[in-house]
Amino acid sequence: MDLTIESRPGTTVRSKLAAHGLRMTVRPFLAVWPLSPRGLRPAFAIDLAAPVALPAPRWAEVERVRFRDFQAEWVRGPESAVDRVVLYFHGGGFFSCGLRTHRRMIARIASASGAPVLSVAYRQLPAAPLTVSVADCVHAYRFLLEKGYDPERIVVAGDSAGGFLAFAAIQQALKEGLPAPAGIVAMAPLTDLDHTTKVSHANARLDAYLPARRVERLAGLLTEGAVPLDPMVSPVNGDLTGLPPVLIQVGSTEMLRPDAELMADRLNAAGVPCRLQVWEGQVHVFQVFADLVPEGLAALHEVGAFIRERTTPKVGRITGRRPRPRPRRRARNVAA
Repeated sequence: MDLTIESRPGTTVRSKLAAHGLRMTVRPFLAVWPLSPRGLRPAFAIDLAAPVALPAPRWAEVERVRFRDFQAEWVRGPESAVDRVVLYFHGGGFFSCGLRTHRRMIARIASASGAPVLSVAYRQLPAAPLTVSVADCVHAYRFLLEKGYDPERIVVAGDSAGGFLAFAAIQQALKEGLPAPAGIVAMAPLTDLDHTTKVSHANARLDAYLPARRVERLAGLLTEGAVPLDPMVSPVNGDLTGLPPVLIQVGSTEMLRPDAELMADRLNAAGVPCRLQVWEGQVHVFQVFADLVPEGLAALHEVGAFIRERTTPKVGRITGRRPRPRPRRRARNVAA
């Protein structure tokens, strides 16, 4: 059996307080946010304001990378290897968040894994549909390969919408003849754009802040109004054979738990090793709240351990050429 389901019991008082606060503030706001090209434009301000609430740790080193059509940045911890790497796609419903909102959490992943993280600000709504977002993520993966990173020492990761892209980008990369990475980490991934199961699931009422009924409208924007929705757009319905081992983390009461469980089942059917961790009572992408929620920090340590496991060369294995180490400088611009 290639599927391992792990339950992480126990919910601390702090995690309960965080869930209550999100339910009282963020959920009502997201329930009425106008999901239209015009209504989504102000969402860029979330990323701009993020450093006030989520500043990067002082020990994190950030190096900007400019691609032709989108932005990215290297985030390094105190001890980062030069021959392995994490490629990260942020969440945010394909229309919000970015490098700044996720920099603090990504720095923790870099520290826990001992690997530098290339965080990608792919193009998103309302400027770009899903196909463009996926293409940007594939471009970033190809960039790492061209820089000399051995695919067996690359782990692709993402949360929520970024989890969707982690699967979709590697599926597309394999179609284009690129090698598979060493592993995939998906935190509370959206894997199915069909809203039906999510709306009918008990977690649609239990989720602290994600309104399940908005997924249908979001899917319409992502696919430029395609009716009916092509099921093959969702990575859970695509070809999963050839994907590397996967770690999925999800909260027990969140709206996207059915997506995580369905993807785990489909991966198992395709013969892909998968660990599904269900964290009791945790909110959507609770890892972002690691400063407040102890379970978030514990989950990131699990992510770091998985990355180390997948990127540590086995005895006798011949790896590809090592990328050339670069001077580590803070907030430096690099052209891709």
